Amino acid sequence: MRVGLFVTCLVDLVRPEIGFSVIKLLEAAGCTVEVPERQTCCGQPAYNSGDAETARALAINVLKAFEEFDYVVLPSGSCGASIKGDYVEMFRHDPDLRGRFDALSAKTFELTDFLVNVCKVNSLDSRFQGKITYHDSCGGLRYLGIQEQPRKLLTMVPGVELTEMNKAQECCGFGGTFSVKYGDISAAIVGEKCQNIQASGADAVVLGDLGCMMNIEGKLRRSGDEKTRVLHVAQVLAGDA
Repeated sequence: MRVGLFVTCLVDLVRPEIGFSVIKLLEAAGCTVEVPERQTCCGQPAYNSGDAETARALAINVLKAFEEFDYVVLPSGSCGASIKGDYVEMFRHDPDLRGRFDALSAKTFELTDFLVNVCKVNSLDSRFQGKITYHDSCGGLRYLGIQEQPRKLLTMVPGVELTEMNKAQECCGFGGTFSVKYGDISAAIVGEKCQNIQASGADAVVLGDLGCMMNIEGKLRRSGDEKTRVLHVAQVLAGDA
């Protein structure tokens, strides 16, 4: 399978090591992985802020960069939701592009969903020692149905003890531009999320979106918690944590 890796802006600029973990996992699953150089942002921030012209231009760039691949894989539920949801809405009245975006949507997958349902991964060559709890990021959970897939994979990693936190499916408060526009509300939401993480007794919180990672880790550290690790699911699955 020839896979185009959509790295995402945050992984590329903030935590590129996550991208390398993703490549390791995909190659171990038998995929040929390519990272198109022309990729940029998926356009979600512009779309959510009402800048339709910029969002459309970025979407078309994604289309041109990735439509030649057998599959498109992302380590982010929110960016995946943008491609599979926002793009279809943006171009639903454009007969010249609608079909191409429909085809792109159909072959775009969040990482854990791809590993479980396309690659049929049933074992992982990695280890992690400790208790973890999983945070369900909104984009992956609510738009793409990502919930059981990461948990199934995590239980394949020797040494992982998975414990569920209270209200694992509730938002962390990030929401991209939401955290900028409504800072006080965002801070209150992430505060509750961090309390639930700490109450679980986990050594690490694991999740599938870097935006949530940054938000949660920032709150934990500002609260004086230097112990609880905040990890992307790809890092744990690849044995890079």
